[in-house]
Amino acid sequence: MKLLSAVALFAPLAAALWPIPSSYSSGSTVLWIGSDVKVTYNGANDTSTHSYGGNTTSGAPLTSQIVQFAIQRTYSTIFEKNFVPWKFHPRNSDFEPSTDNKNLVTSITLEQLVADPPNVVKPLAGEVDESYTLSLTEDGAATITANSSIGIARGLTTFTQLFFKHSNGGAYTTLAPVEISDSPKFSHRGLNMDVSRNFFPVADIKRTIDAAAYNKLNRFHLHVTDSQSWPLEIPALPLLASKGAYESSLTYSPADLKELQYYAAIQGVELILEIDMPGHTASIWYGYPELISAFNIQPDWDTYAAEPPSGTLKLNSSKVDDFLDTLLNDLLPRVKPYSAYFHTGGDEVNANAYSLDETVKSNDTAVLQPLMQKFLDRNHNQVRALGLTPIVWEEMLLQWNITLGDDVVVQTWQSDQAVADTVAKGHKALAGNYNYWYLDCGKGQWLDFGPGASSEKFWPYNDYCYPLHNWRLMYSYDPLQGVPDNGTHLVIGGEAHIWTEQTDPVNLDRMVWPRACAAAEVLWSGAKDAQGQNRSQITASPRLSEMRERLVARGVQAEPIQMPFCLMNGTQCAL
Repeated sequence: MKLLSAVALFAPLAAALWPIPSSYSSGSTVLWIGSDVKVTYNGANDTSTHSYGGNTTSGAPLTSQIVQFAIQRTYSTIFEKNFVPWKFHPRNSDFEPSTDNKNLVTSITLEQLVADPPNVVKPLAGEVDESYTLSLTEDGAATITANSSIGIARGLTTFTQLFFKHSNGGAYTTLAPVEISDSPKFSHRGLNMDVSRNFFPVADIKRTIDAAAYNKLNRFHLHVTDSQSWPLEIPALPLLASKGAYESSLTYSPADLKELQYYAAIQGVELILEIDMPGHTASIWYGYPELISAFNIQPDWDTYAAEPPSGTLKLNSSKVDDFLDTLLNDLLPRVKPYSAYFHTGGDEVNANAYSLDETVKSNDTAVLQPLMQKFLDRNHNQVRALGLTPIVWEEMLLQWNITLGDDVVVQTWQSDQAVADTVAKGHKALAGNYNYWYLDCGKGQWLDFGPGASSEKFWPYNDYCYPLHNWRLMYSYDPLQGVPDNGTHLVIGGEAHIWTEQTDPVNLDRMVWPRACAAAEVLWSGAKDAQGQNRSQITASPRLSEMRERLVARGVQAEPIQMPFCLMNGTQCAL
């Protein structure tokens, strides 16, 4: 009878993994794990000589760096950053296993079946196999098998989620035997973080990368410059950051960028840098005013830009061409060791700005379109020449009707139709409909409105994408919605977005987590279950609540999903 009660008691935790694996079974045997558990890794005949900068031995094989880091993180997560799961059991229940006569995890065997490709940390979408299998026997033998070091890392991430902290010390699982076979639905699973409208110290960005990797996201899109500030130091163009940053200390040096790139890469996360252009570039004016048209037009800035200050790169200027040549020749060789991609922006370009551009003097799209084509061709040719693949926002393809190279990835954001239209034109698409996956929405307007007509027009001062997109709404989003079956292969994934008009280091964590976890599961596991139905909130909610607890234990100030009453009482908070 006691055994049956224990099984029932632990049953709610039996599937508490996030993102949910492709195939999963578990039992009810208790196993403890000690910090002296033996870990063996076969090395997969690694012959890679690639290395990246950072706080590791120069020239160390890349594969072994990734696996070593994953092992270190596994130890840290299980033994130092774990939690007691009291919230997930009936109140005042004796839910913890006895500490007497412990059966132990005796070994962890990591088997990488094939050597990593040379581009393991900077693949194009789909070039690295992230699948893995995980087995934990009742006798305490754990085995993770994968076809890449990244797959090993993903398997170890799942392994940590099997274990809980005991209130008397130590860590245990109640789930043995465990059998998992897992692989991602989409090959590009990203988080886009804006670090230009507000500045974020390197430590905050690294913590966000940590949380992203723990949710099996594999792309970290850094929107690093915009009209409000230019924090990225470019040694060949020193005035960009020295004049364009909010304050002289609020910049990212080449060493800072390299640290972030390395820190992401070692966790199987490809950092993709974006320099948005030709719009969203007013901050260039502070150092190089001759390059910018329609700078900071007041009070009618909204005639020329989506946000203040207005300002866009001139569209038919040889000085702009020379500037971009210098910029990309400085920056892209530093991007290439860590990424296959470079994002050239292209969103929200306001044609009216070019009526004030002396090199154009027109807002007629018939005049502007061939100049925009020339502008983009120039940039993308240089991106390719420096060994990278371009990414652009959807407007370049769908609004400006630019002819893009077959290699260009198009990032959509405005609608499901934009995804369908992009793949219909034969391009790879990233999903991320702002009505679902914009994390900044629902904070209200950040603009001020004067008394009278302006205030009356915008009352009650909702922002453009309100309300706040709760995790359930984010979880309901299907990146393939409306895409015909013959085009779904071109939807390589998607990104959730945190734009930072009203987000800074104080509220960053709770603005992103755990809502971004919902997008992460959709991208890893798919929006539909094995029966083709939308995944259930009722079963997802306790799993996401557990992921939230794990993030908090790792130092991420993630918001709660539900009060403990709901977590303790199964479906009593469901309708």
